[in-house]
Amino acid sequence: MAAARVLARGVRLGSYSIGRSRSLIFNTVQGRGIAACIDPSIGLTDEQKEFQKVAFDFAANEMAPHMAEWDLKEIFPVEAMRKAAQLGFGGIYVNPDVGGSGLSRLDTSIIFEALSTGCVSTTAYISIHNMCAWMIDTFGNNEQREKFCPDLCVMQKFASYCLTEPGSGSDAASLLTSAKLQGDHYILNGSKAFISGGGDTDVYVVMCRTGGKGPKGISCLVVEKGTPGLSFGKKEKKVGWNSQPTRAVIFEDCAVPVTNRLGAEGEGFNIAMKGLNGGRINIASCSLGAAHASVLLARDHMCVRKQFGETLSNSQFLQFKLAEMATKLVASRLLVRQAAVALQEGRPEAVSLCSMAKLFVTDECFSICNQALQIHGGYGYLKDYAVQVFIYLFIYLFIYLFIYLSFVFFFRY
Repeated sequence: MAAARVLARGVRLGSYSIGRSRSLIFNTVQGRGIAACIDPSIGLTDEQKEFQKVAFDFAANEMAPHMAEWDLKEIFPVEAMRKAAQLGFGGIYVNPDVGGSGLSRLDTSIIFEALSTGCVSTTAYISIHNMCAWMIDTFGNNEQREKFCPDLCVMQKFASYCLTEPGSGSDAASLLTSAKLQGDHYILNGSKAFISGGGDTDVYVVMCRTGGKGPKGISCLVVEKGTPGLSFGKKEKKVGWNSQPTRAVIFEDCAVPVTNRLGAEGEGFNIAMKGLNGGRINIASCSLGAAHASVLLARDHMCVRKQFGETLSNSQFLQFKLAEMATKLVASRLLVRQAAVALQEGRPEAVSLCSMAKLFVTDECFSICNQALQIHGGYGYLKDYAVQVFIYLFIYLFIYLFIYLSFVFFFRY
């Protein structure tokens, strides 16, 4: 009985402590303003704060006002992205000698988080484009770098990443698209599925099989739009992410010059995985932007929506919910930034941290966006309210974009 009383007292104290913590968080949020508590500029250098502000301003002025229209009309906003490229966002972590901005992985995460507050779908495509440009810059020779990177960095040309196939999603090493060497060309046959930008973009970074089974038989080729034998499937009708077109990319006796191969034969899988380490951070950063915007939308709604004679901001239950949302957001941001620094410095734990960031942050940010929608009640389901856009974007994050990347670090090929 004594033990039971001690246990019961511990439970009561634990419940009090949790409730007290939530109250302290919300009171701090209320006193300083929630925007200050979740301020993404905390801990950044002056230079980082400057380009973060540029990205936030671009998101607010050039993306957010058009996000709903781009989604409804399925517009691929080429001109808006080219404006972003003028700010250096077309090749953020590409080397300056071929037109890139030469920024770090942490800098990149900061920019993508800020841009995503304006339009997650468009920012996610920009992140894929940046990944492709980086892969060419990093693994290409000087001739390849000079041929492709300058146009990609200014977004005069756009890039797509071609790894997933109808029969190989998570099991990327089992891909079947073949590339047979004939003279000074590879003859490609096969297809890629769910390719962001497919059909509308100009450069395709393609993983294909030049050797035997498994990852060591995979090579990486750059295929240019207009190459004979390259075609595209129908434009997919998606639940969301409609500002970036999605199609199958089809190769039928598609002749690609050997000079368009990145690295040596058999290095393609390694190139793909190194590219996607950054992809995990990039997509987690996009999630942060959606969550950050959702927290602020929930706060604003609570301050104006009245029920039972007072605003929702006076409800202790909703105060606690907002405090939890703010806490999850800040914790998620810290993990993403730790992973970005580890990847930039080449630490041995970098791959695991990138995977953890993708796994944890997309989950937590979905929870934040979902709670923001619930706080809006029925209004949250109306397309007149921006909060609904952020919630269905996570369907894409979970099911389609890089879903296997949360787990790939457990395996060694």
